[in-house]
Amino acid sequence: MKKITLLLLVAPFSAVFAQNEPNETKSDTTKVQALQEIQIVGSRNSKRTVINSAVPIDIINVKDVTTQSGKIEINELLQYLAPSFNANKQSGSDGADHVDPASLRGMGPDQTLVLINGKRRHQSSLINLFGTRGRGNTGTDLNAIPATAIKRIEILRDGAAAQYGSDAIAGVINIVLNDNVNEFNGSITTGIYKNDAQGDFLPGTPNTPGYELDQNGNGNTYGKDHKYDGFSVKAGANYGVKIGKNGGFANFTGEYLSKDKTLRPSFDFRKGFGDAEIKSYNLMVNLQIPLSKNIDFYAFGGRNNRNTDAYAFTRNGGERVVESIYPGGYTPRITSEIIDNSAAFGFKAKAGDWKIDLSNAFGQNQFDYTIKGTINASLEDASPTEFDAGGFSLSQNTTNLDFTRNFKSVLNGLNFAFGGEYRIEKYEITAGEEGSWATYDTSGNPIDPTITPPTQSAPIDPISGNPRPGGSQGFPGFSPANEVSEQRTSAAAYVDAELDVSDEFLLGTALRYENYSDFGNTLNLKMAYKYKLCDNVSLRGSFSTGFRAPSLAQIYFNTSFTNFNGSGASEVLLAANGSAVTEGFGIDKLKEEKSRNGSIGLTGRFGKFTATVDGYLINVSDRIVLTGYFDATALNLNVDSAQFFVNGVSTVTQGIDVVMSWKNSFGSSKFGATLIGNINSMQVTHVNNGALDQETFFGAREIAFLKASAPNSKFGLNLNYERKWFDIGTAFTRFSKVVLVDYAGANNVYDPKIVTDLTLGFQVIKQVKLTVGSNNLFNIYPTKQDESGNTEAGGYWDAVQMGFNGAYYYTRLSFKF
Repeated sequence: MKKITLLLLVAPFSAVFAQNEPNETKSDTTKVQALQEIQIVGSRNSKRTVINSAVPIDIINVKDVTTQSGKIEINELLQYLAPSFNANKQSGSDGADHVDPASLRGMGPDQTLVLINGKRRHQSSLINLFGTRGRGNTGTDLNAIPATAIKRIEILRDGAAAQYGSDAIAGVINIVLNDNVNEFNGSITTGIYKNDAQGDFLPGTPNTPGYELDQNGNGNTYGKDHKYDGFSVKAGANYGVKIGKNGGFANFTGEYLSKDKTLRPSFDFRKGFGDAEIKSYNLMVNLQIPLSKNIDFYAFGGRNNRNTDAYAFTRNGGERVVESIYPGGYTPRITSEIIDNSAAFGFKAKAGDWKIDLSNAFGQNQFDYTIKGTINASLEDASPTEFDAGGFSLSQNTTNLDFTRNFKSVLNGLNFAFGGEYRIEKYEITAGEEGSWATYDTSGNPIDPTITPPTQSAPIDPISGNPRPGGSQGFPGFSPANEVSEQRTSAAAYVDAELDVSDEFLLGTALRYENYSDFGNTLNLKMAYKYKLCDNVSLRGSFSTGFRAPSLAQIYFNTSFTNFNGSGASEVLLAANGSAVTEGFGIDKLKEEKSRNGSIGLTGRFGKFTATVDGYLINVSDRIVLTGYFDATALNLNVDSAQFFVNGVSTVTQGIDVVMSWKNSFGSSKFGATLIGNINSMQVTHVNNGALDQETFFGAREIAFLKASAPNSKFGLNLNYERKWFDIGTAFTRFSKVVLVDYAGANNVYDPKIVTDLTLGFQVIKQVKLTVGSNNLFNIYPTKQDESGNTEAGGYWDAVQMGFNGAYYYTRLSFKF
């Protein structure tokens, strides 16, 4: 079999981007990975390398990156390694504190498709609410995939709905699992954050010296100061064994992560501002067994069990506080158990010149809430302090049949593929225990809101004189009225062709038809080209149409919750699409988002220097968003406001991705430099508010949240040096200005910041390496906001791209036998 080599520019501390023509000589000091007839994401041609692809594709060698940086989660790795990838740690955002929303090229988390070994990965069942990035979107939980199990990550930065279907408006992330055998790889990483937030804070500010929240108390008392917090331990191990003598293998991975909370300066109404506590257990298996000369069986899958613990907003007094249980108030904790299961299997066969792939992939994400350190105030002294609040789940089963053939005699080669896909999705909301959602009367019986006129009344708080609210404080449980069990199907057919017209010119096209059982069908097209201008420079570009189906969560999610800010609390109803409430406000049923993508770029290689520059334009209409809060007091539903999911806006996003790299050797010394960058601009061109007030429907505050997922720029410069048993790497990442709008309508401006990372590696013996370093070495924080307390997260910072935890110091012991 002819070998195809793929250049990987390996730099400690940086991603490895394979973008340009490979040097296939064995004497080249650049690390080369030989790929035996593989398929790169974005092309169904196994003869195609990333180098001669018509669209921008990044290859990240995860083994090198994870042993040479302090990032412990996949989102963190990609945040600093991929030009237009952005992810945020959230705080005070309910479920989003536990699952980090991520985006590509400024699009929503649900507009990037994730594949595992080329097969569609299921999304998280969580839908992002409040002020999170990706507000109103679902997304794939990349952190549920153990980094130890990953061989490489391929990122297609181009619209690909015509090739892969829904969710691929912004691009595709393909995660390729390990397939090595007879080799044991493992690592243990420990790290800790410096608890020294930068800024002048008012005396008595929570989580400043003398006023640090006591995590062993009731969530509203202070304890001793800590110079460091957020201690983390990550341990991973990977081993593979051969199966038979014809290339069969089974590869196994286990990974454990424990990370403590961080606490940062905040306000009295949010004393617990900081990152959530995480405990995660991961297992992953990848195997392939040759059944005959022309048929292989393959399977892969895993399980992630993650337990998280995050503070909600503080209850300092009034009808929400029962003094006999929590004197002076309390800060409830939202904890979750997230179980993520996946299993895929299939057969690859050869029939003459045709390659056939039949597969089935199943995935399920289950998210259950337990609220601790809380009460149901309407039960007064009899209230428990912990409630099962229910949860939700999403399952997806995808069956694919693909045919591929390369016609060598057609011009310089034609690769033709066609196939079909059938997918079943199911979404469920399950109710919590009664005390988590019910309001009780003075006799301790649940109040029935359907009785007219009402004959029951809630207890009155003797201090405020107000009725006591029901449900678990911090996060009210889902009630039987919220329960949902819905499913849908989709069927798709596609054709895909790539033609090498000549040695200089490549032309590709794809056409995909997809039909959904709940909203109809869509037909999408993609055209792409690459033209070699000279030996060193190539021009490439593409145009495509695309779509994204509304997620089942966006259609059926519904709940009631308490919204807290510096001005107090209000009760909000998030009504399901198609319900009487949404129809009463004139909200139409959700339909698919539509997109048009265009890109043009240059690639070049000049000796040891390589560069790619790609511009893009993404036009999305009928984009699904979450509205602001409408006055709902007249609905007699015991809520102040209502909000909905709508096909609310049209956006235009344009930008440029840049990747430049240089690597050279001088004797036994090796030097490398990589520059990655993204310049991005998103504009909301139309708001589909109809007869509703535009500022309430999707005003300046909501637009600012949307744009925060598409920051104006991000640049990273990675420098490294290696000599024998020692290496050193530095990384400088510049995050651009971000502007958010607070609850008072004022701009919260976050100025540009540069974060510096440093790593030192020592090869102790051939099998063992010790790494020490720091992320955010100089303890840089985002711009501190004023004392109004109107930030979304309830602290002095919102969840911007650089994070708000300060310096992180780590050590890692890596071993390979």
